[in-house]
Amino acid sequence: MNEKSSFAKKRVVIAGGGTSGWLAAAALGKVLGKNLDVSIIESEAIGRIGVGEATIPPLRTFHRLLGIDERQLMSEIQATVKLGIEFQNWGNEGDQYIHSFGVNGKDCWACDFQHFWLAGHKKGLNQDPIGLYCRELQAAKQGKALGGDSSGVQYAYHLDAGLYAEFLKRLALKNGVKRIEGIITKVNTSVENGDITSLDMQDGSVVEGDLFIDCTGFSGRLIHGALNTSYKPYGHYLPCDSAVAVQTEKVGPPRPYTQAIAHKFGWQWRIPLQHRVGNGLVYSSRFVSDDEAISTLLGNLEGDPITEPRAFKYVTGRRTKVWNKNCIAIGLSAGFLEPVESTSIHLAMSSILRLLKLFPQQEIKQTYIDEFNKQSIEEMDRVRNFIILHYKATNRTDSAFWRYCKNMEIPAELSHRIELFRDTGNIPLTEKELFRTDSWSQVMLGQHIVPESYHPIVDMMELSELEKFLEGLKAKVRSDVAQMPSHQEFLDKYCKAQSI
Repeated sequence: MNEKSSFAKKRVVIAGGGTSGWLAAAALGKVLGKNLDVSIIESEAIGRIGVGEATIPPLRTFHRLLGIDERQLMSEIQATVKLGIEFQNWGNEGDQYIHSFGVNGKDCWACDFQHFWLAGHKKGLNQDPIGLYCRELQAAKQGKALGGDSSGVQYAYHLDAGLYAEFLKRLALKNGVKRIEGIITKVNTSVENGDITSLDMQDGSVVEGDLFIDCTGFSGRLIHGALNTSYKPYGHYLPCDSAVAVQTEKVGPPRPYTQAIAHKFGWQWRIPLQHRVGNGLVYSSRFVSDDEAISTLLGNLEGDPITEPRAFKYVTGRRTKVWNKNCIAIGLSAGFLEPVESTSIHLAMSSILRLLKLFPQQEIKQTYIDEFNKQSIEEMDRVRNFIILHYKATNRTDSAFWRYCKNMEIPAELSHRIELFRDTGNIPLTEKELFRTDSWSQVMLGQHIVPESYHPIVDMMELSELEKFLEGLKAKVRSDVAQMPSHQEFLDKYCKAQSI
C-alpha cells in the first residue's frame, strides 16, 4: 500500500478521557468523522482531576460548532451562568472588584472607553467606578442573569466537569468515535523516525494509529513519557504549585460569577452550580504547608462539605513543542497556567480548533507542526502574562507570598503594557489575544493601576457633552439590568423544558 492510500482514512488515537479527551473526540467526530477513524482510550480505574468547572465565553461558540443545544447542555451538566470573576483581597486586603465578560461603555476610533471615563474623573464630573458602565458587571453584582444568543449578554458557564465529560462522550460516540476501555502500558515508537506507532494495553491488545493526541493530563504519557518533549516552567512568574479541592452543599441561590478570594499564600475559588458548589485553594508550597492550606480552605467554606478534600501538585508552564512528530498534546499534557482566569478548558478547545484548521490531509508535514507550535506558544504566553498581572499588581506586603509577587521580575512585554497604561491609559493588543481591552482595564483599575493621562481627543468634547455621554451610558446599563431576571429565575425558566 502506498503512502497516500495508507492515509486515506487516518487513524486518530486519543489517549485519555476527561474533559480534554472527550472535547477533542466530540469535535473530530462531528467535523471530520466521516474521513477519520477516531478512537479514544480511557480507563474507569483512572480518575479525572475534574476541577476545571469555570469557563469563559468562547466555549459557547465552540458548542455551536458542535451543534450542542445550550438549554439541554446546561440542564444535563447542572450549569449556571458565569458573567465574570469577583476578586477579593488582591490589590489590598479588603479590596473587591469584578472582572466581567462585558464591555465598558463605548469607545471611539481613536481610543477606548477608559479615556472618557478617566476624563470624567479629572474634570470633576463624577468619581464612578468604571464598572457602572458595564451591563454584565452590574448584573453580576445584583445577582441577575440572562442567556441565549438573542440576549446579547456575554457569559460563560459554571459546570460539573464530570457531567460535562459524559455529555461530550455521548456526543462523540453518536458521531462514530470508538471508545476503548483500558490502561496503556507502553508507547511504541518507530526506530526509523521516532514517530509513535502504537500503544500496548494492559489486556494484551495493541492500538495502532497515524496521529496520536495526548490527553493524559500532567503526566504527558505520550508527549513527555515517549517523546521526551521538554517543558518550559513558569514558576518564577506564577509561584503557586499546589491546589486542594472540595465540593459543598449549596446554601442559597447561585451567584452568577466565580469568586477568587486571596489569602496570605494563594487564593480560594468558589464556583456555584445548580446542585452544589465547587471550592478550592490554589497555593504556593514554598510559603505554606499542605495541612495549613487544607485547614484554611475548610475554615472558609459557605456550606457543608459533601466530598473529602482532594489535593494535587502541578508545575505551571508549557511544552516547548505541543505538536511533536505525530503526537499533539491537548489540555494538561500541553501545559498549565493555573485556574485564576478559568482558561484551562479554553486552551484545550483552542488547540482543538487549531488542529481542525491545520489537520493534515495526507502525510504530516513539518509546516503544519511549526505553525501549530508557533500559534500555541504565542497563545500560552499571552494568557500567562494576563494571569501574572493579577499577582504583580498588588500593594500587599502582609505576607512573604505577596511580597514576592509584588517584587518579582515579570516579562518585558507585560512590564511595558503596565507602564504604558499607567502613563497613557492605552492597552496595545495584538489581533488574536484572548483577553481584550475591557479585561485588561478592569483588572488593572481593580488592582490600583490608574492612568495618569487620557487621550487628547476626549478634550474635543464640551464638558456638557462628555457629561451627557457618560450619564447616558450609565442609564442604559441601569435600564438593561433592571429588565433582567434573577439568576435563579433565569435558570428555572431556561433549563425547565429540558429537566422534565
